Amino acid sequence: MHKNLYLSAALIWTCSILLLCLEPARDLPKIEINNLDKIVHFAFHFGFIILWYLYINSNTKIANYKAPVILFFVSMVFGIVIEFSQQAFTTSRKGDVLDVISNVSGAFSALITLLLFQYFRNKSKI
Repeated sequence: MHKNLYLSAALIWTCSILLLCLEPARDLPKIEINNLDKIVHFAFHFGFIILWYLYINSNTKIANYKAPVILFFVSMVFGIVIEFSQQAFTTSRKGDVLDVISNVSGAFSALITLLLFQYFRNKSKI
């Protein structure tokens, strides 16, 4: 049961990132908060890793330190591909190196969070 819920949440989150990042800029709501775009990119990739980790972890019984690291690299590639896609396939969006840095920052924060979680969870089982 949880496995399907985690998969659904991860897929919806991933598709939402893709759609929102490739949506024409004029169709997005205008909110005047400094650096909101960077905060959103951070949150997108933090959530991306956490949700996919929950799905992967629901399929295994053993804490796997490789999964967060692999997800970190998947998130980085996903974010970079989106930025290139914005530049190449949209007329109202441009790829932004600062967005990539925000993506990587969110992904790295999720990676550290998960590794610490696994470490303390496994330490408490001893």
